[in-house]
Amino acid sequence: MLISRTGPRDYNELILLWERSVRATHAFLVEKDILRLRDLILDPYFDAVDLFCTRDENGAITGFIGIAKQRIEMLFVDPTRMGQGIGRALVIDAITTHGITDVDVNEQNPDAVGFYQRMGFVVFGRSETDGEGNPFPILHMRLANASE
Repeated sequence: MLISRTGPRDYNELILLWERSVRATHAFLVEKDILRLRDLILDPYFDAVDLFCTRDENGAITGFIGIAKQRIEMLFVDPTRMGQGIGRALVIDAITTHGITDVDVNEQNPDAVGFYQRMGFVVFGRSETDGEGNPFPILHMRLANASE
């Protein structure tokens, strides 16, 4: 699976994929949360990370990952393509190519928690609220073989 850098030229396509994915996986969010987060993802979050994506045979983005320092800051896969190894490929590339070791995961998204556990991450901490102070508990996860 080919993984390539992406950026501002693809922001419109990325945010549409982000929204489809969030609606399929983040049942704990209400409409106003999604709309508020959508604006933040577009500005400033996309610009704060290095973005990499996978594409289908027609060039459409099927999944993307945003990384900063040694952290996965975002990972989203088109819901029609979930279970096809896209997220796994993006995470493996982030680990092997970019040296990531950490990720924060919404506790209320058990599928994502399980995914990261299967990828070798373990919970090392928990916050009652997300980074914006919203009541969405966050699990702090680290690769089991990563040094502190």
